[in-house]
Amino acid sequence: MSDRERFLNFIDGRFVPAGRGEFLPIYEPATGQQYAEVTASSWSDVDAACAAAERASPGWRAMPTEKRAELLDAIANKLESQLERFAQAESKDNGKPVSLARSVDIPRAVSNFRFFAGAIQHFASECHPTSADVLNYTLRQPLGVVGCISPWNLPLYLLTWKIAPALAAGNCVVAKPSEITPATATMFAELCAEANLPPGVLNIVHGTGFEAGEAICTHPTIKAVSFTGGTKTGARIAGIAAPLFKKLSLELGGKNPVLIFDDADFDAMLATTLRSSFSNQGEICLCGSRIFVQEGIYERFRSEFVARAKRLIVGDPLDPKTEQGALVSEQHQVKVGSYIDLARKEGGTILCGGEVVLLSGRCAKGWFFSPTVIDGLSSQCRTSQEEIFGPVVSLYCFRTEDEVVQLANDTPYGLASVLWTRSLDRAHRVAANLQSGITWVNCWMLRDLRTPFGGVKQSGVGREGGWEALRFFTEPKNVCLKFS
Repeated sequence: MSDRERFLNFIDGRFVPAGRGEFLPIYEPATGQQYAEVTASSWSDVDAACAAAERASPGWRAMPTEKRAELLDAIANKLESQLERFAQAESKDNGKPVSLARSVDIPRAVSNFRFFAGAIQHFASECHPTSADVLNYTLRQPLGVVGCISPWNLPLYLLTWKIAPALAAGNCVVAKPSEITPATATMFAELCAEANLPPGVLNIVHGTGFEAGEAICTHPTIKAVSFTGGTKTGARIAGIAAPLFKKLSLELGGKNPVLIFDDADFDAMLATTLRSSFSNQGEICLCGSRIFVQEGIYERFRSEFVARAKRLIVGDPLDPKTEQGALVSEQHQVKVGSYIDLARKEGGTILCGGEVVLLSGRCAKGWFFSPTVIDGLSSQCRTSQEEIFGPVVSLYCFRTEDEVVQLANDTPYGLASVLWTRSLDRAHRVAANLQSGITWVNCWMLRDLRTPFGGVKQSGVGREGGWEALRFFTEPKNVCLKFS
């Protein structure tokens, strides 16, 4: 038996190991050391979770909406009361600064549950008086058992973004967090039990995507799959789940453009662009990794942006002064580094960063990488086209509006975009022409949970958030009634 902390599955209201007794190592990115292990599930464990969810489904579905909302609110309150504990665990598991987890990740997870606790009580369907004696109305009914698969970059933030609307709509959930960052999902399951969520309504199954994830996507009990992660994995999920006629919501990768016109509010733009480039070590699907700057301010922007990037503090996530924590894994650190080598081969100039950061003390073996700015790349090269998902951005100079819109759209991705201009006409015009699921104008990461969220092209299928999420997790049924 290991003396390390163990993260177990949560099935039918109980914590249990996977049936075959195998475990996967869990590392603290800041130290590079293993600190825990997580149970490695297979088909039989997913099958047990699905059976528990199916047993719980009739009761949860029949529970009055107000009562379900009360339970979601109770869970949110419990999470908020333990915010610091969860923030510390998220930082340890993921490598992000604890200050970021404390101010963004955990508060957003609380908001997810509070928002959908309220939203479900205002969710309405349509009614159409067709004639004097015929009435058509739509029922929105829970799907039953659904699968939710979340990534490692915003572990609890994105897991609750899926679980909350699924539960609010009356579904039972079989969820799989990333096997790299399982801590807060396990802790969250414990909170749900303390809040008296009925056994089987929420089940957490740990393990790899190849085994546990594929089992969720193909299990006959599961009617829908909501996934956030890489585009290649999303394609695999679509390939195995679509032939089974499951509903799919896929929020995938991005290579997001930032368009900066020379009439932008320079100081506000510079500060926000630094944040949109390097927040969470660039490990956010919404980070702007391609920065297009109009020629009139290009030299000034490049100089001041690089100077600020150099001043960002890379350090121990526990240190309040730290602005950049560790990358999530050694494998990911190697991947990010490989793109720096590629950028050089493709003719890019590394203006700052581009190297592993070696710290002292407890973080001497951690997986840190310096904020990196690259200039001189073609917009068509691999570094400009492929998702790096790290603290790496590339700069491009443009002249005209038409030119930059074409460049911004010229990737396989279409998740997010950022536009900086004082011109209201240009803001509307360019935003309408950018091929992305969301465009921020003169801001970044301002989120209204009522709005639809998702990408186009290879950045995904479907939308999350607000009514879109509740529609996804319900099945519409038309009832046509003729009066006697």
